[in-house]
Amino acid sequence: MPVALRAFLVVVDVGFVVYWLVSACGALPPEWLYAHHDDPVMMSWNWSFLPLDLVVSGSGLCAVFLARRGDDRWQKLALVSLAFTSASGLNAISFWALQRDVNISWWIPNLVLLLGPWPLLVGLLRRR
Repeated sequence: MPVALRAFLVVVDVGFVVYWLVSACGALPPEWLYAHHDDPVMMSWNWSFLPLDLVVSGSGLCAVFLARRGDDRWQKLALVSLAFTSASGLNAISFWALQRDVNISWWIPNLVLLLGPWPLLVGLLRRR
């Protein structure tokens, strides 16, 4: 597994797990939260990402584990993780764009999720 791919997967996948654990504990200060974070509909919108983000983290971390063991199945799991990572970023960016809510602290990480996987996906597909 290329170093850049491994680094991206570990950072994003561990980041998702940490984000959801911190969110579940309510440990983030309100100024760090998304707009209208106290609205039940917005809370549901945010939590609707949990299953997708857990698939991203599970597949990505499993890909890293399999690559370290020399198991070629890591490539398929990495493709799944990268594709779902981009989908997660796209969903969030689309929502905030429709809301006309441009908060750089939320847009930057979601643009990284949306666009960051693409060069890695291209590299993986060329490798295959």
